[in-house]
Amino acid sequence: METWQLQEAKARLSELVKRACAEGPQEITLRGEPAAVVLSLKAYKKLKANKPTLAVFLQTSPLKGVELNLKRDKSLTRNVEL
Repeated sequence: METWQLQEAKARLSELVKRACAEGPQEITLRGEPAAVVLSLKAYKKLKANKPTLAVFLQTSPLKGVELNLKRDKSLTRNVEL
C-alpha cells in the first residue's frame, strides 16, 4: 500500500484515485500518522458485501459430513514437581 501525505493527495487526487483502482488501497497520512485509505469502488463493494452467517458457512462447507476422530487420550498424566 502506497502512502501519501494529505497535502500531496489533495494536489494529485486524480492520480491517487487511478492508483487506487489499478494498484489497490492508498493510505493518506495526516501529520505523519495514518488517517484514511482510498479504495476503488470494486474493493469497497467487496468489503461491504453481505457475508453468510457462521451457520450457513458451516452448512455449505465442502467438509460437511466428514467424520472426525474425536477420541480422548486416556493415558495417565505426568508427575510434575511443584
